[in-house]
Amino acid sequence: MTDVTKTDFLIIGAGPAGMAAAIYAGRADLKTLVLEKMMVGGQVANTMDIANYPGFPDSIDGPTLADKMKAQAEKFGAEFVMAEAQSLTKDGSLFRVVTSDGEIEARCVVLSTGSDPRELGVPGERELRGRGVSYCGTCDAPFFRNKKVFVIGGGDTALKEGLHLAKFASSVTIVHRRDELRGEKIYQHQVLAHEKIGIIWDSVLTEIRGDKKVETLALENVKTDAKSEQAADGVFIFVGTKPNTQLLQDILPEYCGEHVKTGEDMMTAVPGLFAVGDVREGSYRQVATAVGEGATAAMAAEHYLSH
Repeated sequence: MTDVTKTDFLIIGAGPAGMAAAIYAGRADLKTLVLEKMMVGGQVANTMDIANYPGFPDSIDGPTLADKMKAQAEKFGAEFVMAEAQSLTKDGSLFRVVTSDGEIEARCVVLSTGSDPRELGVPGERELRGRGVSYCGTCDAPFFRNKKVFVIGGGDTALKEGLHLAKFASSVTIVHRRDELRGEKIYQHQVLAHEKIGIIWDSVLTEIRGDKKVETLALENVKTDAKSEQAADGVFIFVGTKPNTQLLQDILPEYCGEHVKTGEDMMTAVPGLFAVGDVREGSYRQVATAVGEGATAAMAAEHYLSH
């Protein structure tokens, strides 16, 4: 990439929402650039089994789906650049993005930077991260073969990752602060029927203990205040995500670190700036809905540029 690259349509983040936007923008004959700092696909690339994306009745793994989306976007002319966006500003009608590999000037920008796992903030969590504390079962499950692991959370991600971990671990225990799970019913049924998965209800994790690796977990029942200590080889934390919206500090500072409010066309309060996927307020954070949001943003951008 040259020092200053000019484009019609800049997409920051190559998850499903960003790549859908790239496909539609390319088909609209807009000069389209996709900026990605790590790997194409975002969190989808760490998902081994996607069973609810239309068109794949036997499911599809995340990396394959991401590769297919990228190839389709490139077919319609989108260019992918591996670099990190460091700042985003607007001067008149043009946006300027400073990256780790030069600057980009764009007429429209789509923010599709996704989200990162949210930490619990309990003692021992950061100290033992990577030494038994994980936020990605798909990534780290093979390291816990025949081990005793715990999953914190009761939503879709916790249940799906718990099922994946059960393929490797000797036992999986889900710790949930409520007395019923929150994930989709299909995952609830699978978890409750699984012989290797148990559940500790009405409880929270208060501390992760260990010298050089995770050894025990301190739990507390939220109804009785009863405390217990559980031996563990690993703990996987799935208690939500935080949007990657730090780029908005100079252009929409009120949403820096927060979910971004948009209109139905995915445009933010800044004309020409769109937000899609996990960063958008009200998003369902599903692959299918992210793709729809990306497509909507691209069509709205085409309309915005033509007027």
